[in-house]
Amino acid sequence: MRKAVRTSGAPRKARAALTPEAREDQLVSLAVDLIEQRLRDGTASSQETTTLLKLASRRSKLELEMLEQQVELTKAKTENLKAQQRMDEMYIKAVNAMRSYSGLDEEGTEDEY
Repeated sequence: MRKAVRTSGAPRKARAALTPEAREDQLVSLAVDLIEQRLRDGTASSQETTTLLKLASRRSKLELEMLEQQVELTKAKTENLKAQQRMDEMYIKAVNAMRSYSGLDEEGTEDEY
């Protein structure tokens, strides 16, 4: 294989990303740029070409969207369960308060005075 020659002069120096997600995006962008250059030079392997095509495919984007929505759904379900537990606790407290107002202790027997 022959080496790709950079025609733009000095290598680009980008500022480091602040988050892991941004860093991943940076690295993917660099990899795509490298594969693009290899495609132009005619030195790209079939694996590189196939990987790039897969990344660019509509199906891949839809799968990523679906995964993101599943994560959001799971978070919503978790929050719903926590809210339901809080409501159950509030109902129990309300029932106990009503019992105490009616002269019954928490076990349901009348207080003796």
